[in-house]
Amino acid sequence: MSKEKDTKKELHLCVETVSFMLKIVCKEKPQLIVLYVLRIFADIMEKVQDVLLPKFIIDELVLVLSGADVSQHMKSAAFYVVFTILLQLLKNVIKNITFQWENVLAEWFDEYIDLQMADHAMRMDYEHTENPKALEVLNKAKEGMSWYSGGVIGVLGNFYTVISNVIVMLGVITVIALTCPLLIPVQLLALVIIVYFGLKNKQIDVESFLRLAKVNRMFTYIFWEMSDYKYGKDIRLYGSKEMMGRKARGLSDEMCGAWREQAERQRVNSWGIDIVNSFRDGISYFYIGFLALTKRISIGDFSMCIAAASSLYWSLYNIVNGFMDLSRRCNYAHNYLEFLSYPEAMVKGDKTVVDDTHEIRFSHVSFKYPRSEKYVLRDINLTIKSGQHLAVVGLNGAGKTTMIKLLCRLYDVTEGEILIDGINIKEYSQEEYRKLFAVVFQDFQLFAFPLKDNVILDQEEDEKKLWSILAQVGLKEDVKKLAEKENTLIFKSYDENGVELSGGQQQKLAIARALYRNAPIVILDEPTAALDPVAEYEIYKQFNALVGGKTAIYISHRLSSCKFCDRIAVFAGETIAEYGTHEELVGKTDGIYAEMFAAQAQYYVEAQV
Repeated sequence: MSKEKDTKKELHLCVETVSFMLKIVCKEKPQLIVLYVLRIFADIMEKVQDVLLPKFIIDELVLVLSGADVSQHMKSAAFYVVFTILLQLLKNVIKNITFQWENVLAEWFDEYIDLQMADHAMRMDYEHTENPKALEVLNKAKEGMSWYSGGVIGVLGNFYTVISNVIVMLGVITVIALTCPLLIPVQLLALVIIVYFGLKNKQIDVESFLRLAKVNRMFTYIFWEMSDYKYGKDIRLYGSKEMMGRKARGLSDEMCGAWREQAERQRVNSWGIDIVNSFRDGISYFYIGFLALTKRISIGDFSMCIAAASSLYWSLYNIVNGFMDLSRRCNYAHNYLEFLSYPEAMVKGDKTVVDDTHEIRFSHVSFKYPRSEKYVLRDINLTIKSGQHLAVVGLNGAGKTTMIKLLCRLYDVTEGEILIDGINIKEYSQEEYRKLFAVVFQDFQLFAFPLKDNVILDQEEDEKKLWSILAQVGLKEDVKKLAEKENTLIFKSYDENGVELSGGQQQKLAIARALYRNAPIVILDEPTAALDPVAEYEIYKQFNALVGGKTAIYISHRLSSCKFCDRIAVFAGETIAEYGTHEELVGKTDGIYAEMFAAQAQYYVEAQV
């Protein structure tokens, strides 16, 4: 019963995967279907040339040797020879053109799938980017749609092979049934035994793939880190080359060991297939030879039966093996479908955000990260009025960044609710809701694109606005000195002339990105950590002026930002331990904020800044 269920499951999986691929092809590149139809015609021509035409030529020549009219039968033989040559030429032309065409389409579909996968990965809920299970599904999808399945062309090319061989098989069976019918059970019996061994090998293939999925992800990660120039300083200064090498060699050995074990497990099955093939050929040739010697078939029929027997076996073999290979490829490729349908972590709303003032309210919010039992935040109650500037301070691990992730709805709260303008943020359209925010995290990312693209991203390009903002964050003069100015590539990933910005310049560029977006709510989550206290003070002072009447939330270990803010929230003990203005909190002699401010006071004395 279990095997029957597995068979039904595999059949369903194959049908679903092939249907999915065909829908993509019909929508994007229907000419691939035409390509396979033409190739089927070429396959039929090949079998006519290999099985039927030699019989006709041989029979005509035998008649000549037997004393029949030379002129008539030589003319017929010449006709079949010419027909064979023309068929060969036409077949070769079709196959050459279709194979070239297929190679072009294979490249196109590989890029198409990569883009679709990247697009879906960027649209997935952020929570999944930190979920090992989701990352493994993504990795399986990448590997499953590449060299394991061959992608769209790998799956549909195999599907075409099965269809083509079914058509060939029907034609060849007709020929054999009329001349040497006992060949059919011989080929079928051999095929059944070979399929048994083939299925065992396929199961070993799938088991090896599942075993290697996690190892492949770790192996790829290690080798990317070793070759990524961004890690060069740490690897050299901490002497971690040997450690990285050991890890890489260990994973490489594990992968090689898995492949070696796979080959050893499959060896006996492969020997079994070779033995069965030897007996099949011996019995077939003996039977056909016996028919020819006893004059039951002609010499031309002998030639035809030999070719037909071989064609029948290989068409049957290719059908069964094709189905097994198709099932194997679909098993791998189906990981892509599973990735596309990976369940969402969040419920998506559809309400639009009204273009007006926006009040933020945290109501009894508690949160623990997925797959963790420890609360990061407990019973957070906080109201941020429209236009208010709030400073959030606290030690590492106090939950400051987590609060921002919840506000931006990168995660959903575990308990309580967050409201914007009195409406639970879960009810808003996610795309519309996130337009409210311009955020610069401490671990912000710049892309190996032109400098201006890193600022503008998907916003409308405005050169005057761009240069104004670069001036406001103190980057204008630096950018003017670059060879291509605002069009200079960041990093050297794709161009040796790319520029490596300093840590401070990168942070200013990230802040420029937030300003360019011109969102009503601006958040700085310690993006100036690489700057010295005085430089940070100047950035915050200028940024505070630029934000103006917008709602702003500043997170920092240093308290320079607090001097410009209307309210300060001090996070400690998984909640908001203190809340008030700078003057109110400094006045609490035993307070957390007062203690932190006293420790950092030398940085904020007006005379020093």
